[in-house]
Amino acid sequence: MTWFSFLCLAYAAQPVSASKLVLAFYYPWYGNPQVSGRWVHWSGVDQEKKEIASSTHYPILGPYDSHDPKLCDQHAKWAGENNVDGFIVSWWGKGDFSDEAMKPILQAAERHGRLVTIYYETVPENKVDRAVDDLLYVLEEYGDQSAWLKVEGKPVIFIYGRAIGQIGLEGWREVIEKLRERYGGGFLLIGDRISPDAAAIFQGVHTYNPCVAMRDKTVDQVRRWARDTYSGWVKVARDGGVISCITIIPGYDDTKIRKPGIKVERFDGELYRVQWEEAMKARPDWVLITSWNEWHEGSEIEPSKEYGDLYLKLTRRFAGEFKGR
Repeated sequence: MTWFSFLCLAYAAQPVSASKLVLAFYYPWYGNPQVSGRWVHWSGVDQEKKEIASSTHYPILGPYDSHDPKLCDQHAKWAGENNVDGFIVSWWGKGDFSDEAMKPILQAAERHGRLVTIYYETVPENKVDRAVDDLLYVLEEYGDQSAWLKVEGKPVIFIYGRAIGQIGLEGWREVIEKLRERYGGGFLLIGDRISPDAAAIFQGVHTYNPCVAMRDKTVDQVRRWARDTYSGWVKVARDGGVISCITIIPGYDDTKIRKPGIKVERFDGELYRVQWEEAMKARPDWVLITSWNEWHEGSEIEPSKEYGDLYLKLTRRFAGEFKGR
């Protein structure tokens, strides 16, 4: 083992201390003809009937554009009013439509005292060096901005399970070592895999979407599942000395875009409520919400024609309790 590798392992073994946060997965991939000159990610839009063929529900703000500074400002304002500390923004590469949305998102977050990081979705060509280049770009381009999510002064990035699977855990160990060689400051990567092996490599662990575990369950069954599961998630992280996360969903329905798809009933907010209650009992560092605005999969808490602002109100209540407000 080289001296540098020893230092990397020693660095990873240090317990990470993080204050309680509530973060929502956020999608910046929407475009409309008024702002971007074309529809992006919205399809089959009928604004008179308030229907979108590719969206389970209809946004109160209509089929918006993620590059619109007014839209980003409204989202950050709602987040601030409802105890959501920040957004984990889906990111698909330098120069991508999602990358171009980062500037107005960060500016809005700074105005409203919110935090921003990215969800690193995919590794180009399944190559370690491509992941290193991508993350180095993100850290150098955005990591020192005041609105960027940091722990102990170190910028945080979330890594999606697909990206983990593309190069494996050992590939991610190599990514982290190479990033430390090339990036002047420290950083934390939060991996989408809850296991001791992942906790030995990443500085935090999480899961993106537990919808499969909740499919066809009643509210009481979801409560029992959450009670049995959440404490285990937190224990894996605590045993590894890394940031612990519990992910909750208001519901889920991707049957408009996938066949047969998955549907998890919302039960008029009861599904969301019992997850929050059991999450608080498990005492994680962070609660993650899937999602702020994944309209295609029907997991959004953003106000909709169907539910109004019910889920923002529920979030304000439970996120406030979680953070002791």
